[in-house]
Amino acid sequence: MEGIQVSLFNQRSSEERIQLLTKTVEPFSKRALEHDKNGTFPFENFHELQAIGYPALTLPKEYGGLGISLYEMLRYQEIIGKADGSTALSIGWHMGIMKHLGENKTWKEETFTSVAEDVKKTGALLNNAASEPATGSPTRGGKPETFAKEDGTGWVINGRKTFTTLSPILSYFVVSASIDGSDDVGNFLIKRDRNGVKVEETWDSIAMRGTGSHDLVLEDVHVDKDDLVEILSTGKRKPAGWLLHIPACYIGIAQAAQQAALEFATTYSPNSIKGTISELPNVKQKLGEIELAVLEARHFLFSIARKWDESDESTRDTMGPELGAAKLSVVNKSVEIVDLAMRIVGARSLSEKNNLQLYYRDVRAGLHNPPMDDMTIMQLAGKSIAGYQE
Repeated sequence: MEGIQVSLFNQRSSEERIQLLTKTVEPFSKRALEHDKNGTFPFENFHELQAIGYPALTLPKEYGGLGISLYEMLRYQEIIGKADGSTALSIGWHMGIMKHLGENKTWKEETFTSVAEDVKKTGALLNNAASEPATGSPTRGGKPETFAKEDGTGWVINGRKTFTTLSPILSYFVVSASIDGSDDVGNFLIKRDRNGVKVEETWDSIAMRGTGSHDLVLEDVHVDKDDLVEILSTGKRKPAGWLLHIPACYIGIAQAAQQAALEFATTYSPNSIKGTISELPNVKQKLGEIELAVLEARHFLFSIARKWDESDESTRDTMGPELGAAKLSVVNKSVEIVDLAMRIVGARSLSEKNNLQLYYRDVRAGLHNPPMDDMTIMQLAGKSIAGYQE
């Protein structure tokens, strides 16, 4: 954000940005348990990220951002995930969408420029609102029951969206809606302050409670003609590298669990043994398995991110199976890591005051983020069969 002296924008390298971000997110982990227990939204986390200019990092340079690579974005998301999974997953959607829109020139120049300026100057946040009660995940192909009807001056939109992550603090909602009188589905840019826009606090998940993924209710919301920002393709979706923000968040959570297990193992010394339990073979075995899983997950995730950064569009168009595989593998390994960490700590890990029980619940949410495991496995099977037949 402009006018802020300590900003990610006046750091000279990604390593300096990592240092500043790491320092900024330190309080997040202490707040996480409180927000989880009370079901509250961590506004202060986002205000602190806005204060150092984080929401604008993925904007292309010509729009006032730094145009960071996917690899660099995932490094930052991993750091936030280690501090608080809910905050990381939430802001990851904004970071990825702004990166995708800026690089692909998806919207009209005037519309994107206006939103980008708001992000740069005020830290404004944006997210898609696509899921609905009747359709489930939009990746399954259901047609929205939210409808947009054209009138003389623009569009009138009615409907309800579920899982609207970041809803308590969003400035912009990108809402998918079926267009009345046609078979088209469009994305509409809706500002929070439009009449008829309401957030209904329905989020009662036991995982990722701090994401504020409430229902977005739209009642006769009028938007301008130009707020129809995109007609969505009915064909096969193009691979989206930015969705790797999802596994980056979960391997961050897993590393927080690893740290908790190491802290416990190297300090806990029951009177039945000399030294700490970290010297016991069965505990060492689990610590070693955790380290192996972390290494495997991070190498897979970041190698795919580097490939994406270094590839042209035609190569990226073939990377769907690899992106899905990275998400599936990293998330499942993250679940495994948290489980092993809890086995080391034992029954204390189930204490309400222990962060491990929070990591356990939060990390499992990754299994339900897109793409789903079954879809990825089918896609990998298709790739394998096609490769063999060729």
